[in-house]
Amino acid sequence: MDIAHLNPYSLFMQAGLIGKSVILILTLASILCWYQIIFALLNVMRLKVGLRDFMQNNNNSLINEIVQAGVDAQRDQFSGETLSEARLRISEAMGRQASMLMIKLESGLTSLAVVASISPFIGLLGTVWGIMISFTSISESNDTSLAVVAPGIAEALATTAFGLLAAIPASVGYSALGAMFSKEAQKLNLMIEGRAIELMRQPDQMEP
Repeated sequence: MDIAHLNPYSLFMQAGLIGKSVILILTLASILCWYQIIFALLNVMRLKVGLRDFMQNNNNSLINEIVQAGVDAQRDQFSGETLSEARLRISEAMGRQASMLMIKLESGLTSLAVVASISPFIGLLGTVWGIMISFTSISESNDTSLAVVAPGIAEALATTAFGLLAAIPASVGYSALGAMFSKEAQKLNLMIEGRAIELMRQPDQMEP
């Protein structure tokens, strides 16, 4: 096998049916991975900008629903309820709305976790299959020369590489984006606590 022709396309074309199937699956997984990374990154930025705008202008379409949940909870007054209990109830109402928002924004992270987990094993399947092809070729030709084993070894290495190319970005993206979402979620929780206190102090002026 000519080393000069060891590019992704030639490796794919020289692979067998199983190897091609594995490479196609891993290529689709890699495309999905990068799509979800970009999608999640945009959602992080939306949340970050939303919190910043709300803190500065007291208004943002992404955050308004959370605050409105607190306003609605503040309007529901119960006899015998202490201020502390009311504040907790208001915080919980906004927290539930915030949790729904975070679930929506973080939805792409699940796909990244799946790709990061299964891609190496799919690549390993191609690796084992390629090695099996090499041993079969040796058995059939009674020859251990490079020309005999090279196609199977190349297929094995190609599927391994494609598996890593899908898994590494997915794993890094999942960890990095998860940390970014966690940081913004902490800011959101602090905003909720502060807003709940304001709603108790000035209940008639807290329309978002």
